[in-house]
Amino acid sequence: MGQKKQKQPVLPEKQPLWPPSKGRIAGLIVGLCLLLILVVGGVLLQPENGELTAAQKRNFASARVTDILADDAQPDDWTEGLRVGSQYLELEILSGPYKGAVLEAINYLTAYANVDCSLGTRVIVRLDVDDNGDPYVVSIPNYDRGIVLVGMLVVFALLLIFIGGKKGVMALLGLAYTLAGIWFLLIPMVLKGAPSIPSAIFIAALTAAASLLMLTGFSRKTLCAGLGCVCGVAAAGLFAWIVGIITPIGGFNMSEAEELVLRAYDSPLEIRGLLVSGILIAALGAVMDVAMSISSACHELRVVDPEITSGRLFRSGMNIGRDAMGTMANTLILAFAGASFNMLLLFQVYHYPLIQIINSDTMAIELIQSVAGSVGIILTVPLVSLFASLLLGKKKKRAG
Repeated sequence: MGQKKQKQPVLPEKQPLWPPSKGRIAGLIVGLCLLLILVVGGVLLQPENGELTAAQKRNFASARVTDILADDAQPDDWTEGLRVGSQYLELEILSGPYKGAVLEAINYLTAYANVDCSLGTRVIVRLDVDDNGDPYVVSIPNYDRGIVLVGMLVVFALLLIFIGGKKGVMALLGLAYTLAGIWFLLIPMVLKGAPSIPSAIFIAALTAAASLLMLTGFSRKTLCAGLGCVCGVAAAGLFAWIVGIITPIGGFNMSEAEELVLRAYDSPLEIRGLLVSGILIAALGAVMDVAMSISSACHELRVVDPEITSGRLFRSGMNIGRDAMGTMANTLILAFAGASFNMLLLFQVYHYPLIQIINSDTMAIELIQSVAGSVGIILTVPLVSLFASLLLGKKKKRAG
């Protein structure tokens, strides 16, 4: 007897952009609703016009060095070749109300503030006016890096679009929505006294939904990834919150807490939940990556084998997630380690005993951030696999 020929799965044809499918229309409607939430929330949460802060009263402008009138700076061995001393410069103001003015200024070069200028160097200057209303340069705090940074972002965007195509464009839009959600919604909400942890979870859900919808449209695959992403981020925050209570450690242990207390004393800002909120935002990207990878893979398995059962789909999702889990958790821990690399160097330089290093506030915060984010990634794997099995898998028919 001849062997029975296996029936090859028929893959669905790629849908044309027009006319749009019901899923695309639903995704567009939901995306517009999310955009409306961002715009309305951003408008309502704008700070009220009040007395200007000290930072707002300062006048900064871009300038270019047109002449070096004097320069006594010399290389310093202790600063590994940085020049230390002073420069007497002539500067042309390039922006702001005093654009076109040519001013002279003294530029002090130290180990901690070193803006070493040459002819044509673009810098940021802080300006003030004298009794006669004429501007003068108070200090030169930074190089003018705006053009270089904008160029870097343009290169990043072009690479993403060139390699990713339409998906790259959608990824850019999702990234823009995420940054806008943090800047225009989350931060103003926290400054107005909203609980920081629920606010961070809300923004994480909002930005995850927007990013995933822009990437894949409205579908069960997107729903699985979105639910898994929100649950994974919430799990990371819950883990950090529990550890913070047991340790105990919280927002007041952060290095910026004292400055926030001093500068935001007249606002209803809650410091205590800021540590967990930061962990939620930091873990969002990695958790979203794992969630989308598993959901997309399970969806492809469902397309190739429409008869795949929920149990098989769950096991496949777990196997796929285990491969991604280790690398993504490692990536997150290394990211936090890289951000605190200088602190680790200082611990070695001063030969702190290990017991002090581990129990210090700074190291404890870094460890909690790293491990909590990794816990969120680990728990995302079974959560997305479960959602995918329930929403994408075919349930077994009961006999009888």
